[in-house]
Amino acid sequence: MDGTSGTPLRVGLFGYGLAGSVFHAPLVEATDGLVLDTVVTANPERQEQVRAAYPDATTVDTADELLARAERLDLAVVASPNRTHVPLATAALEAGLPVVVDKPLAATAAEAGELATLADARGLMLSAFHNRRWDSDFRTVAALLADGSLGDVHRFESRFERWRPELRGGWRDSADPADVGGLLYDLGSHLVDQALALFGPVVSVYAESDARRAGSVVDDDNFVALVHARGVRSHLWMTAVAPQLGPRFRVLGSRAGYVKYGLDPQEAALRDGRRPVDTPDMTWGAEPDDAWGRLGTGESPLTGGGDLVPTLPGAYPAYYAGIVESLRTGTPPPVTAAEAVETLRVLEAARLSAAEGRVVQLGTGA
Repeated sequence: MDGTSGTPLRVGLFGYGLAGSVFHAPLVEATDGLVLDTVVTANPERQEQVRAAYPDATTVDTADELLARAERLDLAVVASPNRTHVPLATAALEAGLPVVVDKPLAATAAEAGELATLADARGLMLSAFHNRRWDSDFRTVAALLADGSLGDVHRFESRFERWRPELRGGWRDSADPADVGGLLYDLGSHLVDQALALFGPVVSVYAESDARRAGSVVDDDNFVALVHARGVRSHLWMTAVAPQLGPRFRVLGSRAGYVKYGLDPQEAALRDGRRPVDTPDMTWGAEPDDAWGRLGTGESPLTGGGDLVPTLPGAYPAYYAGIVESLRTGTPPPVTAAEAVETLRVLEAARLSAAEGRVVQLGTGA
């Protein structure tokens, strides 16, 4: 590990599919103090894409080849399919590398806890990539909570709804537990993490989970209700079968409510090939004013009720800036392994609740 502030930290990236190419590589590139050094992909087309986008990076075919270069690296990023998260993160930690793992950190809270224990024993940073904490709309909700605009919040509603009635195949639609398929652990990882970040520990979980699409063998339509220790109730929806989309956020407090439609623009921008390094700082992640949410009482935002609230810009690059700070100074990373373990603990309770049709108690120690 090169701890000098003037020398970029060298990143080894496992995987150059959607997560690696759309999210991690561009955000690493956008971060002062990081440089993409090595990328694992055996796909010749993807190797060519890496060379075109990051000409100074080396491509290798296998994880073992990246690990053989561990002495020249300062950080490993695991952006490969879910079933590989634990074995690759374990191997990287054992090779002496701090690790970022795309969400979910593991298939189970127990596995994630074992990873965290290994990282602690080695004195290495371990972080999960819960990038949705830096969504524009989520940052706006957090700001409204912080400045008291909402008063005491009693209900938090959050949705990731899509209209994808046809299966796409691949590991995300696999019923093999090792693949960690289905929307509960995919989109639900973000929604639960956000709720915990805003309102803290959860004491009980109720969930409904269905496979609605023809031929689906994993959940594609879910509802999760959380009761937080502080009394807030979070209602979370994640679905692929919503022909009409509900609000992204609806937050109800003693002083006012906030309603926001539409998604943060950063993922769409990254998928379109736009990169933070090519975008002026003031415009990356910014929303047009016709997408802003409304804050008020007694009226529907759909009929113009409430006041428009400018949406704060999205800030995905801030995640990796926090990783650099953690590696340089030893401060906690922007998402800790313990937080990722707690998210998985809640997701496991949701899966159990849906399977058994009952409320699952987690207790005040969550």
